[in-house]
Amino acid sequence: MTTLELTKHHGLGNDFLVVFHPGVDDLPVLARELCDRHRGVGADGLLVGESSDGYAAQMVLYNADGSRAEMSGNGIRCFAQALAARRGVLATQRILTDAGERVVELHETDDDRTIMASVSMGSIDPIDEPAGWADLGCHPDRPVVHLSLGNPHSVVGVDDVASVDLAALGAKIAHINLEIVAPGERQDEIRMRVHERGAGITEACGTGACAAAHAAASWGLATPADGKLVVHMDGGRATVELDRPVPGSVTLTGPATHIATIEIRTT
Repeated sequence: MTTLELTKHHGLGNDFLVVFHPGVDDLPVLARELCDRHRGVGADGLLVGESSDGYAAQMVLYNADGSRAEMSGNGIRCFAQALAARRGVLATQRILTDAGERVVELHETDDDRTIMASVSMGSIDPIDEPAGWADLGCHPDRPVVHLSLGNPHSVVGVDDVASVDLAALGAKIAHINLEIVAPGERQDEIRMRVHERGAGITEACGTGACAAAHAAASWGLATPADGKLVVHMDGGRATVELDRPVPGSVTLTGPATHIATIEIRTT
């Protein structure tokens, strides 16, 4: 019998469990068991922290279905909050992910449970149309782009994100992260909903917000103010700064909130 200490966090309603050095052989099974919302603790994903030379830590992400994902913009903020609590300091962190190095700057807020974090998310690169894309039946006049932030995204411009049956569309291409995007109330804002690979519809997606902001700016759907676009999602808003810290890359800023610390026993 092994006792694991987990912390649960959310980034705009996109929730994660964090565990350091779990010493468990089958992490996909552990992720499925813990993330089950009826028979486990419940979460969109499990973040596993390990030591790595030259980095504050290495983060490995398992989706709720046990599949391994390269990167999560909301998840890494949650992971950074857990790591900061473990270290007792809100210092800038260099974190190794399956998508490469990410640098996270952390800041206090008025809420002791919540931090704000800015993540250098790397470059946004075009990728090929995913397998099965034609099954969605997108009208040829709709703007569509396929992008990578270390993980794959397909972004579609729509008139109203609330009127789209996102669950049905996402199920047709469950191997990709699907974002639907519409203009926001202001020119420097957009509205986005997401169906995530390995988790289904989530309240927010950090890498998806970056992909959506990049796409919206390139289409002229929105115009950045001082290089920034505000992305409104079901769980709240995040800010994406384009061409920071270098041209072609993006920085994501948003909150991470600690929900609970939990001890569980595994066999």
